[in-house]
Parts: sequence; structure tokens; C-alpha cells
Amino acid sequence: MPGRPLIGVSTYLEAGARWGVWELEAALLPAGYPRLVQRAGALAAMLPPDAPGHALATVARLDGLVIAGGPDVEPVRYGAERDSRTGPPAVARDTWELALVDAALSARVPLLGICRGMQLLNVALGGTLVQHIDGHVQVPGVFGRHLVKPVPGTSYADVVPEETAVPTFHHQAVDRLGTGLIASAYAADGTVEAIELPGPHWVVGVQWHPEMGEDVRVMRALVEAASSRSAARSGGGGGGA
Repeated sequence: MPGRPLIGVSTYLEAGARWGVWELEAALLPAGYPRLVQRAGALAAMLPPDAPGHALATVARLDGLVIAGGPDVEPVRYGAERDSRTGPPAVARDTWELALVDAALSARVPLLGICRGMQLLNVALGGTLVQHIDGHVQVPGVFGRHLVKPVPGTSYADVVPEETAVPTFHHQAVDRLGTGLIASAYAADGTVEAIELPGPHWVVGVQWHPEMGEDVRVMRALVEAASSRSAARSGGGGGGA
């Protein structure tokens, strides 16, 4: 019986984390991410920021990749000046995660971008972001909910064919789509809520936070694609960097 596929999840590296008597720099990941990966039938591995030159070798050992939510993408990454409402840069995370995205696309590793991860996927392919929108953060520090409508005929619509309420917390959004990407879901106000890269390899980004809800369908679709990759690699059928 084949083992569960291995899904890497990008991770914060934060100063001042506290547990017991300790206050130290720590690699952190909200527990919702590994729990969602596990609920979808896979193993989760944390991927804290590393040298970008290690990204290809890292991704080659994975069956699937999740770029997690987090801080705003630095505007210089998409050729924009910083808006006063944009958060401080996370240079190490931007650099590492962009390298991971490039490596996953090159190696054809199934990829899911969540919130910031979707935005970073768009930026990696030459797209741009709106640095501030209203209405998608209701209370600071509290996830809200709103409806998301799929675009028929897309991979996302194949997984979630109906309009659904999703957990949301973001103040930035996709503006111009990156090369090859299409929008696969929208909010009622027209905000792009999901994007994907059409083709034989599973690449999807969602603007909301599935790890904060009960619906595992998007993550399960990633895990199914990762399982197919794992089986192909085990049988000598391809994959890898």
C-alpha cells in the first residue's frame, strides 16, 4: 500500500516566540495548515525560509507544495511603489517562497497558494497586486466569511462547483494576472478569489483560508494530484526536478 504523499508548507520565521521559559526566534506555522493537509490524507512538512538556491532540491523531495498565508508581498517584487497601508517587507520569506514557486512550476510539482501564497504565485508569473481593498477584513485578528463563485470549466469549479462561503482575511488582491494564469473564482465585488494555471499539472491559488474552515476539497484535490505524482515517481514514470 503506497504511503501518504508529502506536502511541504512554507513557514514563518519569527523573533520573540514564547513557550515555557523560552523566548527565541522560531519557525512558526498556524496549526490549521498541517491539520488540513492531514485531514486531506497527506503528511505535512514545514519549510522555513532557506537560501533560494536550495529550492529546487527541496521541491524535488516533495509530492506537493503549499505556499501559506502571511505578510504582504513587497511591492518592489511586482514593480510598484509601496502604499502607506502595505505592511513591512518580509524579504527572506518573499525570496524563499518565490524560489519555491519557480521550482515547483519547473519540476511540475502540484502547487496550492493560500492567500499571500496565491498573490505570490501571481507575482512569480509577472502579475501585479492591488495594495489595498476594503471589505475583506471585517475585524482585525478575526476571520470573516463571504461568498465565492467559481468560474465554470475551471479546475477549481471541478472541485467546488457551487458558490460557497469561505473564511477570509486580506486587504490586498490580484490585479493584473500573471502569464498563463486565469481567474477561477470571484467574490461578489469582483475581487479575484481563485487563480489557476491551465495544463496537465495542478497549480491553483485561493485568496481565502481553507485551513480555517471545514471544507477540505481544495486541499484534497492537491493531495490527489500529489498522490499521482508520488505513484509516477515510485514507478519510474517521471516527476522530480
